Amino acid sequence: MIPGFERIVEERILSAQRKGAFNCLEGRGRPLVFADDRHIPEDLRLAYKILKNADCLPAEIELKKEIERTEDLLAAMTDTRERYRAMRKINYLIMRLNMMRKGSIALDMPPHYEQKLSARVAGRRCGGD
Repeated sequence: MIPGFERIVEERILSAQRKGAFNCLEGRGRPLVFADDRHIPEDLRLAYKILKNADCLPAEIELKKEIERTEDLLAAMTDTRERYRAMRKINYLIMRLNMMRKGSIALDMPPHYEQKLSARVAGRRCGGD
């Protein structure tokens, strides 16, 4: 930045602080929490952050969330006809999700195995089995 511009910005920030403009900010007095984005390539981080702040998710993630919601509804249903409709919807959503994939379905890991593997790896890092 231009040194004169930096000075103007600093003066305005200090003036706002003296007037109490920052006293009502959410999270005041607590440390900042930054998202762990090390797994995202550096050149894509800004775009991902913008999409996340806009509450936009990739279509695959939206489908996975809808599948999970429908599975939760299915677990609570008692009517056989409604359960059948929910299962058909889940099958349709899974088919759509599989059609979007670029890789092989055979390489996907079922969620329950993924959770077990994550727990096991976390245990080893912490001195577990």
